[in-house]
Amino acid sequence: MAHRPRLLQSAAAAGLALALSGGAAQAADIETEVSSRFSLESRWYPKTALHPGQRSHASGFTAEPEFYAEDEEGRSLTVSPFLRYDSADTNRSHFDLREAFVLLYGEAGDGEWELRLGVDRVTWGVAEVRNLVDIVNQTDLIESPDEKTKLGQLMAHGTWSADWGAVELFLMPWHRERTFPGSRGRLRSEPVVDEDKTTYESAAGERHLDWAVRYSGSFGPVDLGFSYFDGQSREPVLRPADFLPIPGLEQPIPTALHPHYEKIRQFGLDAQLTTGPWLLKLEAIRRLGASNRPAAGNLFQGEEDDYGAWIVGGEYAFYSVFDTEAEITLLAEWLWDGRGAERATNAFENDLFLAVRLALNDVESTEFTLSVVQDLDHAGRLFGFEARRRLDDNWSLELEGTVFQDIGWTGDSLHGVRRDSFFGLNLIYNL
Repeated sequence: MAHRPRLLQSAAAAGLALALSGGAAQAADIETEVSSRFSLESRWYPKTALHPGQRSHASGFTAEPEFYAEDEEGRSLTVSPFLRYDSADTNRSHFDLREAFVLLYGEAGDGEWELRLGVDRVTWGVAEVRNLVDIVNQTDLIESPDEKTKLGQLMAHGTWSADWGAVELFLMPWHRERTFPGSRGRLRSEPVVDEDKTTYESAAGERHLDWAVRYSGSFGPVDLGFSYFDGQSREPVLRPADFLPIPGLEQPIPTALHPHYEKIRQFGLDAQLTTGPWLLKLEAIRRLGASNRPAAGNLFQGEEDDYGAWIVGGEYAFYSVFDTEAEITLLAEWLWDGRGAERATNAFENDLFLAVRLALNDVESTEFTLSVVQDLDHAGRLFGFEARRRLDDNWSLELEGTVFQDIGWTGDSLHGVRRDSFFGLNLIYNL
């Protein structure tokens, strides 16, 4: 896509900036470190595909090398590209520059300042099932349906921190488009998203300057974060297009969805209270300028709908289970979206998340997680399973599973993937 060469150029610029900042420093004054993560992956879909050309099995690999360099004064350069190959979906085979930034820092009064220039990833939020406040980076949706994997974002990221907390300012001059599965990929929308037909509300398009600011601080057992974002939404409005007329039907059938990115503002709050074995969590947003989902019978677009959403919940840990090193953690969260099931643009408008995690705390870092997300307005539910274990110093194994059950309501955002329950096996090598 058009933005990838620019991201590569930014990486080269970041490396040049570090070289210039070093002045007459010798190569021996710079410490370097290279690491890599490789993964062989396989997914099996037990149910018959909903769309032609979709396979019941997919395999592939990922490569995530990382280069780190630091000079005597602590200035550093980090470069971390990402490459995936997938046998079933050409859209899922892709390259991204996750990180490529220069880090500079110094003292400022009683505190410190830090400046990151280049491509970076930033994560906000405390909730387990999803992070409402996390809006700086674009979602890499073809990596995982949980929307937690993010694309690299070109930015200038400044931080000023002291005993009173930290203030961060972000300037983002280039918008990243969300990735979507292709027509032959599983976990795709119905109809498929055509990324070549992307449009923007702003006349500047992807060159619109987005900005954000965040304050975070700790007050005894409470950790607080307040954020504000002004720019292009990371969540596109998917507009039906490429209509196919059907005899006997009043309205033609859309054969594709075109992403449209609106200008929005978002106020965010995340908070966590830690007390003994308890973690109590809250994430809440107020978003202005975004469109809701079209009402029944309106194929084209929804209405602008300022709304609020929140996640409230927590977790409780049982330590030294049966006098061993193992611990069991119980998790629960309630997800709510003020637009309701009919107009919300995501699948979690009124849902309950429950999970149990067993960590053996052994040498192999063995861990198991079972979870369920129950729709409180309809019968649909989503089951999840994860297991991971280190095999030796370099190799590890991960198992995962996602099961969609009773997604019968046609208005459910998950209706298009109702037959895409899957189980995955990942063999990972860390160098």
